[in-house]
Amino acid sequence: MIRTGIALMLTLALAGGAQASTVQCQVSRPGVSISFGVNIGGSFTESEKNEFNLMTLRRLGVDATSAEMWGGCIRAFVRKPGGGEEMQFFHPDSFERVYM
Repeated sequence: MIRTGIALMLTLALAGGAQASTVQCQVSRPGVSISFGVNIGGSFTESEKNEFNLMTLRRLGVDATSAEMWGGCIRAFVRKPGGGEEMQFFHPDSFERVYM
């Protein structure tokens, strides 16, 4: 009985942590958001959206080598100053870095 309770509590704790990490990118940012636009032609493909996100991150000074949507966030692989790469997450609306 005790083992079952501990296993259940551990499962809930891990599941809650996983959900909390993805919520940060799906919640609207504080402030006012206004959007409008004109749609001519079809929608963008996933690879085109990823390329746009990569170019935007680079324009903002992030030395990213690739970017893709992952769990509601933009997941980018960023070069570290000392060499190597690390995975970083960014909010898809503001391109603000999200720490998980």
